[in-house]
Amino acid sequence: MKEKLTGVNSVMEALKGRRKIDKIYMLENRQGKRMEELIYLAQKKGVYVQYADKPRLDRMSPGVNHQGVIALVENYNYAQLDEVLQLARDRGEDPFIIILDGLEDPQNLGSIIRTAECAGVHGIVIPRHGSAEVSEGVVRASAGAVEHILIVQETNLVNTIKNLKNMGLWVAGADMEAKKDYFSISFPAPLALVIGSEGKGIRRLVKENCDIMVKIPMAGKIKSLNASVAAALLIYEVLRQRKQGGD
Repeated sequence: MKEKLTGVNSVMEALKGRRKIDKIYMLENRQGKRMEELIYLAQKKGVYVQYADKPRLDRMSPGVNHQGVIALVENYNYAQLDEVLQLARDRGEDPFIIILDGLEDPQNLGSIIRTAECAGVHGIVIPRHGSAEVSEGVVRASAGAVEHILIVQETNLVNTIKNLKNMGLWVAGADMEAKKDYFSISFPAPLALVIGSEGKGIRRLVKENCDIMVKIPMAGKIKSLNASVAAALLIYEVLRQRKQGGD
């Protein structure tokens, strides 16, 4: 069964990524530099572009701002954890993995994927159940970054964390009840960083298996951040410390 991707960014990044694209539907008479680039990439990859009028595109993706571009693609192919660790080895870097514990909002998942890809994170682990999956909405929210980062689905996050620890990774979790602020500690490497779900945070058993717990200090009346904002702060603090340590 084919999935639909809509929007210029999503389709453009899919053309640059690993997914097989069956066909692209494009609004007839649609012009512009971005469209020319998209057509060039499609031709280079051997993907057929079919032109269609707006009513047909609207029927294909009702209620979605498709921007005049819809692609039929293969289902998203999740990676294996070994691939993530191999990628780190290939880059000559200490592994940096994000573990998302039950994140249910596709917008948040997409935003975190985008941040992680931009920061050079090697991979993201999500649970197989009780979590948002890679979908058209996640692809759009990630601005197509989904196509360029390894995402792993695991049945049991606790077992995954234990396996990573056995392989030498440290595991840090974000929790607003933690004693230490995130910028007051040195994040060890290699590292897996755990971000909890919206509202509920990290589950107890997952938390108990973290080596380090950190919090983001709150000085205002609102006592928690959006999950994607919290993830961005922590990801870039890890990146800052790694860059500083490499100077």
